[in-house]
Amino acid sequence: MIGNEVSEPVAGEFRKLYEEQKFGLPVRDALMNLVERMPLVDVKFFVTAVMLQRETGGNLAEILDNLSHVVRERFKILRQVRVHTAHGRFTGYVLLGLPPFLAIALTLINHDHMAPLFREHLGHLMLEGTIVMQVIGFFWIRQVMKIEV
Repeated sequence: MIGNEVSEPVAGEFRKLYEEQKFGLPVRDALMNLVERMPLVDVKFFVTAVMLQRETGGNLAEILDNLSHVVRERFKILRQVRVHTAHGRFTGYVLLGLPPFLAIALTLINHDHMAPLFREHLGHLMLEGTIVMQVIGFFWIRQVMKIEV
């Protein structure tokens, strides 16, 4: 039913799951193949729930209903995390773009003042150091702002 009613690529993966099971592969192995093809946390939750239901019994509809609630809550929390970390991500972009913008603006305003930075060997070293530190700082901010749910 999922293979017919859900959009691709999920439908194709569930069709493969059904065909594997239909051609004699044990359901557990077919489900594990699904996890290998789709290495997502939500798919692992689904496979775990189905395998647990097959081994212990219970109401599959209720289990899947609870699982859908968990997945929806995960997406809601993920959106909230993105909202709360937006300021930090924007700060990273601003801090990455501000020095080149200021260098261009200062060069246009007073070329003689900025010329040693581009002509002298020490200026080149300072520019290289600045670029390296800016990139390191940008990735550091991104790492701090990355929260997994």
